[in-house]
Amino acid sequence: MKKLLFILVIMLAGAGATFAQQAKPAETKSLYQRLGGYDAVAAVTDDFLGRLEKSKTLGRFFVGVSDDSAIKLRQHIIDFLCLATGGPCKYGGRDMKVVHTGLEITEADWDENVKLLKETLAKFQVPEKEQGEVLAAVSGLKKDIVEKK
Repeated sequence: MKKLLFILVIMLAGAGATFAQQAKPAETKSLYQRLGGYDAVAAVTDDFLGRLEKSKTLGRFFVGVSDDSAIKLRQHIIDFLCLATGGPCKYGGRDMKVVHTGLEITEADWDENVKLLKETLAKFQVPEKEQGEVLAAVSGLKKDIVEKK
C-alpha cells in the first residue's frame, strides 16, 4: 500500500509540474520586437517625418531646419520610439515640454500628427493591436506638446 501511495504521489507531482508549465504564460515579445526592431522603427520614422514635412498644417515646423538638425531630429525620434516600445535604445534628447514650448502647437496640430502616424503605421501593415500600443506610448506626450486648444 505504501508503494502504491508513493507511486501515486510521484505521478501527481509529475502531472502538477506539467500543468504548471502549461499554465505559465508564454514569454511575450516587446512591442519593439513585434514591430520588427530597430530597422522597422527607423523606416516608420522616415515615412512619418516625410508626411509631417509635406503636411499643409505641420510642414511649417520644418521650414528652415538644417540638414544637420533634421538628422538629429530623426535620430531623437527613432531613439524615443525605440525606448517607448521596449527597445534597447537610450533617448538623449531634451524633455518634450522644453522642446515644444513656444511652438504654439494646437489640438488640431496634434490630431493631424496622430492621423499621419496612423497612416504611416497602416502603410507598414502594423496590426491594429500594435498600432494601438504605439499610439498609447506617445499619447502621454500630448500634455507636454500641445500649448493651445
